[in-house]
Amino acid sequence: MALDNKTILVTGAAGFIGAFLSEALLREHVGVHVVGIDSMNDYYEVSLKEYRLERIEKLAAERAQAGCRFSFVRGNLADRPTLDALFAAYEPEIVVNLAAQAGVRYSIDHPDVYIESNLIGFYNLLEACRHSYDGGKPGVAHLVYASSSSVYGNNKKVPYSTDDKVDNPISLYAATKKSDELLAHAYAKLYEIPSTGLRFFTVYGPAGRPDMAYFGFTNKLRAGQTIQIFNYGNCKRDFTYIDDIVEGIQRVMDKPPARAKGEDGLPVPPYRLYNIGNSHPENLLDFVRILSEELIAAGVLPPDYDFEAHKQLVPMQPGDVEVTYADAAPLERDFGFKPDTPLREGLRRFARWYKEYYKV
Repeated sequence: MALDNKTILVTGAAGFIGAFLSEALLREHVGVHVVGIDSMNDYYEVSLKEYRLERIEKLAAERAQAGCRFSFVRGNLADRPTLDALFAAYEPEIVVNLAAQAGVRYSIDHPDVYIESNLIGFYNLLEACRHSYDGGKPGVAHLVYASSSSVYGNNKKVPYSTDDKVDNPISLYAATKKSDELLAHAYAKLYEIPSTGLRFFTVYGPAGRPDMAYFGFTNKLRAGQTIQIFNYGNCKRDFTYIDDIVEGIQRVMDKPPARAKGEDGLPVPPYRLYNIGNSHPENLLDFVRILSEELIAAGVLPPDYDFEAHKQLVPMQPGDVEVTYADAAPLERDFGFKPDTPLREGLRRFARWYKEYYKV
């Protein structure tokens, strides 16, 4: 199942991962029609989402001679009529769901938006996929959706495996992502929708989300403010560079789980679940040190910047976890791919982008 000449729906297309995936599909394949949907909400600066969209549209124009197209719908997955109209108009063959309300801490004070986007929105998408087969149509050949390493909570066993029990979420965000996995499994069983869930581990890179730590740290360091490093610097994160995430998604998209019957004659759910992570947790203090060095090298911070004077070690925040660590061996086994971008290289690319975008 090649991605050339396919109609692919990318939800959250103006988001960080959605935009990079849309660009990669247009750049690396021929005859592909990327249909994007995004609500363009103001969870963070809308201008950054508009910047990403402009890049996609520019690339689509350049790739028109290769038969590539990009269509954009401004809408919310929680709005069922909008989603149904999109499916009727474009009949996507592959669906990649990256639309979600992200952020662990934001979910503590704003639970409603997580229920709307991550649960109702995802349910509507599953229903649209289900009805794509109506009337004998071939319908959606593969649903790929984003989950999160947050579902592991404070799992003491590392690295985290998709075989681990994850029934004790410590944030509403994590609970909604685990719920999505259960919903997708049920729909795969009932309606034989080939589905693959991907648990992402701390995605970073150029044009990323401003609410992510590395982006927020940069803004504060540049403003001469003090940054807070939680759990007194003893947190570890499995940072995964955006290009690695996008490469992993594309490989998964191209290989849907096969429909099959069990010994009882009933359908076996065409369903899989993978981690996508760098499998190399970095201490948060080391991470911030490398970030500051690359910001200085890129000219975002002055050469004599005193990083030590602008850091503060503080206790753990509610909903946070001490370590994230992906067991990505199944991904490598099934798709021949393992994320491997070094942290310094990824942060260097972010620092250079930041300097150019904000005209430092």
